[in-house]
Amino acid sequence: MSYTGIVPKLWSQTIEGHRAAVRDATLDATAALVAERGLSSVTMSEVASSAGIGRATLYKYFPDVDSILTAWHERQVGEHLARLTEIRERGTDVHGQLVEVLTAFAFMNRGPHDDEVSALLHQGRYVTTAHQRLHGLIEDLIVGGVGAGDLRADVPPTELASYCLHALASAGSLSSKAAVHRLVGVTLAGITAQRS
Repeated sequence: MSYTGIVPKLWSQTIEGHRAAVRDATLDATAALVAERGLSSVTMSEVASSAGIGRATLYKYFPDVDSILTAWHERQVGEHLARLTEIRERGTDVHGQLVEVLTAFAFMNRGPHDDEVSALLHQGRYVTTAHQRLHGLIEDLIVGGVGAGDLRADVPPTELASYCLHALASAGSLSSKAAVHRLVGVTLAGITAQRS
């Protein structure tokens, strides 16, 4: 599978626009090739060909396939965080926001994961920073839910946020949407305040 987008000619776009298009084409082409054939079998020449750029141009942007995948993952993580923040901000009810954010997070984790690629991508400072931002977003929602009396107050919100994130990370192994929704339900039941 090769990248089907068109990299604009430098003279028809701004330099920044051209660079962004080349970078995006490279990231998308590499991700597609790795998903299709595995990390160890993808070469820089294949990436350049699939992205529709020359090898010399590719090497101006990235030294190797690993660095391209890291940049792709960083872009994906940023998009996921932006999406979760958008979901949170569009709701008015804290409980509804939490349900929507946790559900979206679970679906973001769904799907097969290559162990070799996962090991490469889940290192680095940007992953730690992104996890802290995600944890903070969930924790803030939980604090609001505790304040409203909807969520349990006997466990610190930071621990409840960690519980939710760890529980929902297992959505990657689930085979159906219904199973993901059940996992979200069980996770929410674990943090919901007991009514007497």
